[in-house]
Amino acid sequence: MSRVPVAVIGGILGFLLYIGAAVALADLVPRHWAAQLLYFTVAGVFWAWPASRLMIWAARK
Repeated sequence: MSRVPVAVIGGILGFLLYIGAAVALADLVPRHWAAQLLYFTVAGVFWAWPASRLMIWAARK
């Protein structure tokens, strides 16, 4: 079986779980604008690291 379909399915499922976790954790962030800015900046960028690792894994032969 090719790695690409596995990576696509795993990536979509993982991203949906990540979104759910980020939204659930957002309730714990203080209502101060600086805390929310920091949280949403980190949460908005952090998904790129596991996604890049998944793409590198899928591209290997």
